[in-house]
Amino acid sequence: MVRVIAWLAAGLVAYLLITLAIVKYYPDDPSQMNWQIREAFNAKYIQNLKLEDDVRQQQVIDRLGGPDITRAYRHDGEVYQLLYYRTHRAIADGITTEDECTALFFIERQLVAIGHEALERYEQHRPINH
Repeated sequence: MVRVIAWLAAGLVAYLLITLAIVKYYPDDPSQMNWQIREAFNAKYIQNLKLEDDVRQQQVIDRLGGPDITRAYRHDGEVYQLLYYRTHRAIADGITTEDECTALFFIERQLVAIGHEALERYEQHRPINH
């Protein structure tokens, strides 16, 4: 009986070590996900972003991959970018639109707003001639 328990414990430890190694050394890769899983992954990641955490644009791209839609302009030497990541599907038509995405607004590659606030702030900063 003791031998069986020892084998079960060893098996459990091995399972946990393998699981931890996979999680640590093989992170989620959005480019390998199907669209439903990627949407959920994007939504969860974006939901956990906090503006006070000094989030840089490259951090987001490294984690989520390239954005689905991008808008940007330069004004008075500063770069303003709106990155859209798909977080929910509105119509199953194979086309990603802004209304199916969550917007992230960056000024000089620093995250400053998320979601509807990102859209509002982008438009507020945008010069009239753009």
